[in-house]
Amino acid sequence: MITLKDIIQDSGVVKVSGPLGIPVSSITGDSRKVVPGSLFVAVKGFSSDGHLFIGKAVEAGASAVVYESDEVVPVQGVTFVKVERSRHALAIMASNFYGNPSEKLVLVGITGTNGKTTTVTLLYNLFKGLGYECGLLSTIANYVGGKRTETTNTTSDPVTINSLLARMVEAGCQYCFMEVSSIGMEQERVAGLRFKAGIFSNLTHDHLDYHKTFAEYLRCKKLFFDSLGKDAFAIVNTDDRNGLVMVQNTAAQVVTYSCRAMADHTCRILEQSFDGMLLNIDGREAWTRLIGAHNAYNILAIYTTAVCLGADPTETLIGISTLASAPGRLENLSGPGGISVIIDYAHTPDALENVLGTLRAISPGKQLTCLFGCGGDRDATKRPEMAAIAEKGADRIIVTSDNSRTERTEDIMDDIRKGFSPRGLARALFIADRKEAIRTAIMTAAPGGTVLLAGKGHEDYQIIGTEKRHFDEKEIVKDVFNQIQNL
Repeated sequence: MITLKDIIQDSGVVKVSGPLGIPVSSITGDSRKVVPGSLFVAVKGFSSDGHLFIGKAVEAGASAVVYESDEVVPVQGVTFVKVERSRHALAIMASNFYGNPSEKLVLVGITGTNGKTTTVTLLYNLFKGLGYECGLLSTIANYVGGKRTETTNTTSDPVTINSLLARMVEAGCQYCFMEVSSIGMEQERVAGLRFKAGIFSNLTHDHLDYHKTFAEYLRCKKLFFDSLGKDAFAIVNTDDRNGLVMVQNTAAQVVTYSCRAMADHTCRILEQSFDGMLLNIDGREAWTRLIGAHNAYNILAIYTTAVCLGADPTETLIGISTLASAPGRLENLSGPGGISVIIDYAHTPDALENVLGTLRAISPGKQLTCLFGCGGDRDATKRPEMAAIAEKGADRIIVTSDNSRTERTEDIMDDIRKGFSPRGLARALFIADRKEAIRTAIMTAAPGGTVLLAGKGHEDYQIIGTEKRHFDEKEIVKDVFNQIQNL
């Protein structure tokens, strides 16, 4: 069994009270998970302070406690370790506890506002298709080899991350692809991990409820590239104005990709329909089942990453042609009368604009309906922006609920309402019940029209208040299609 002395290496130790040779059975920052022999790390959180639960951790049998507060008084019989920053220490210690698993596989991370889930999922499936055992850490789910486990955050806590990475190593995985969020970087959840490649997709309006300013949001994203080692690749989209900003201080080898200008790797769309796109990647034609300019960037990002990691370019392009998008990303359900219902996770202004632009380009002259809402207890400043984008990009607009959480749906809809012009407001419907809103959107769509259901994507639930309720849009759409056919 690993000892405390091994676990606290390189974690910023300031002072130790008690023996370091004691064995540690588990590590946690949650006092409720402490069992006899655990190492409890007291972290100052945003809703609670772990230092307040040190007593409970000791009562539960913790053999050691890590803390940062000067007010903590060590308890006899338990080793207390003071560190500079307990949040940082938790990540380093978690990595040490699990044997530094990120050093035993090729770890690739992606950060950015949009495209993270699609890109890591595509990379996971691409490398599996190339014959490698892989792991995936994403918003939708985590995979150890082919075994799926559920996830709750874009970037999990450091104990969970390292536990999963260790399981991947044990299962023989050679690669792991993971999403790295700005919040995860700011909270140091990936500290101590060794990345072989970091990808930057784009930076647009999101998470300002947490970061408060766009500058702070950018700073937290940039931390990822600042932390990369000299043996890593920093793969950046230079069509985004913040692309080169991200790598200003990185020690990694910078590799650029672009769909509009000169770069190390380039791509342009030759043809596209609901069935897919024909792309020109680095002068060679490649077919993909994905659609939309934003997915051209995602495809180029995975191609660039694969080549950087030593994959054969031709085999990579062949593999790309077999890939399907991540669940809930431009999923097309065809219905009676030639109606196409598109389910997409677009929940930011930029993502909504991209999806509407894609659907308009594929079906010019056809009626386009946009149904969307905005999440409660989240960045409220983007709500009117979403309205303005929907008004500009769609023929019909239906505003409804999303995950309202503890906010009133009507109040959220009122915030959205402020973004419409008088003309836009006159053609927008406001239906708080999302199921009824979906039914109305499909039942009143013109033959051959397209209906976009934006915001939920892969989610099969709605959060109303503090209750998580089953809500699967694909099930609802199919029920409506059956109703239409039975009329």
